[in-house]
Amino acid sequence: MNTTPDSPAATDTGRSTSRGTNALKNGTGYLLLLPAIVVVVFLVIIPMLVIARDSFAISDPLGGNLGGFTLDNYAKLADPVYLKTLGYSLGMAALNAVVCLVVGYIVSYYITTRPASRQPVLLVLVIIPFLTDFLVRTFAWINLLGSGGPFLSLLRLAGIDADSLVPSQTAVTLSLLYAFLPVAVFPIYASMRSIDPSLKEAASDLGAGWWQTHWRIFIPLSAPGIASAVMLTFVPTLGVFVIPVLLGGGKDPLVGNLIVTLFTEFRNEPLGAALSMVVLILMLLTVAAAGIVLRIMNSRKAA
Repeated sequence: MNTTPDSPAATDTGRSTSRGTNALKNGTGYLLLLPAIVVVVFLVIIPMLVIARDSFAISDPLGGNLGGFTLDNYAKLADPVYLKTLGYSLGMAALNAVVCLVVGYIVSYYITTRPASRQPVLLVLVIIPFLTDFLVRTFAWINLLGSGGPFLSLLRLAGIDADSLVPSQTAVTLSLLYAFLPVAVFPIYASMRSIDPSLKEAASDLGAGWWQTHWRIFIPLSAPGIASAVMLTFVPTLGVFVIPVLLGGGKDPLVGNLIVTLFTEFRNEPLGAALSMVVLILMLLTVAAAGIVLRIMNSRKAA
């Protein structure tokens, strides 16, 4: 029996073929995602669940994990010593996010105003620090800011008598900026790149100055990149523990240093796990707050 292209049999055959093709594509997509899913499950989700379970465990006098269930570990974090470290870490993370945001905004704007052929080269220069090991970069700052380093030599040539900046809060701040600046530049640059250059010319024709142009045009239009830059700098700074030790002398440790100390020196796994969960919650709250701000700004643009 012959079927015309418009007959019900031909239509059913076409639908079946389309469904089979879609099922094949979906199956192929799931297979391609399988390695990533396995990595995330075994290296992120399962360890996080173990830490969450240990945070409620009972610890023996030597800090060992006895299992069970207790809220004492979270209650101990209310001690002024832990609260001081947590508050200092939040302050340093906020400071680093602001500094990286300001410098990253300036760098991103400079790159977007260069010719298109030069922009990839400038972006490569920004990402070059990531090609070097994090620990090596930290030791490089010790040499740069130390008593015999070039930074103090330049200050002395200028007639300024200065001692070694290592250890100091200034050295920690500069190293954090150097470590996280690239992750602030790229999202802001991606947002700025989509802004029509003619808007700047129109604002100038209407009498807007440099500050008004950026405040009313560039900053609102690059808000998604700015929010991403804040998250990508604020959140990881909470977990940094190498820089405060090497460049700050360990006098004012971040919460990452405290977690390492609780797990290694004090060997108090439940308390270290509880502090880790508190940091995780703070990170999630930061991401949620950034998402809410972006949603509000998008709703205002739509209105």
